[in-house]
Amino acid sequence: MHILTDDIEFPPVTDADADGLLALGGDLSVPRLLEAYSKGVFPWYNEGDIILWFSPDPRMVLFPEELKISKSMRQLFRKNQFKVTFNTNFTAVIEHCASVRRKEQEGTWITEAMKTAYLQLHKLGYALSTEVWQGDELVGGLYGIWLADRNLFCGESMFAKTSNASKYGFITLVEFLTQKGVRLIDCQVYTEHLASLGAREIPRNEFLKFLAE
Repeated sequence: MHILTDDIEFPPVTDADADGLLALGGDLSVPRLLEAYSKGVFPWYNEGDIILWFSPDPRMVLFPEELKISKSMRQLFRKNQFKVTFNTNFTAVIEHCASVRRKEQEGTWITEAMKTAYLQLHKLGYALSTEVWQGDELVGGLYGIWLADRNLFCGESMFAKTSNASKYGFITLVEFLTQKGVRLIDCQVYTEHLASLGAREIPRNEFLKFLAE
């Protein structure tokens, strides 16, 4: 276990424990967060706790060419069921993601400090939001970190107020990012929701090789 200092460098991710926990402490400054994502590390902790930094093994990722679009989802796209925008209301998206109640999770890991930090990243062009609309109502969305120089998007969180809204937004985002040259979507840890969309686990060392390219 490493305790971070004012130095924004992270220890080797191979030092992480079985749960992927690598270090604690530090801050959520823009330079530290960008350093973290570029090294395959991300913050994940609860309100009131010390900041925890993770680099899990295996790593859940989506290769855009492996995106799965079900028959039912294709029907929704043919009907133009939702409207999707990008970066039109980052604040609303992260607020909704923070308020979602998730199974086996007490409270939210999207703390007030996290909101402030990621809004700053958004203002600097590193954090991207996807908004899903039904009429004038925001019914779904997601946000994450776009490392354009590494052709990588690091998904952080998503929400849906109506069925299939988050999937609709995710699929649209993947297609958008593919056009922009993104070759890998980092999904961090396994969920059935992401697996249904084509994401899969790969060894951490393979993920790190991609980052180093």
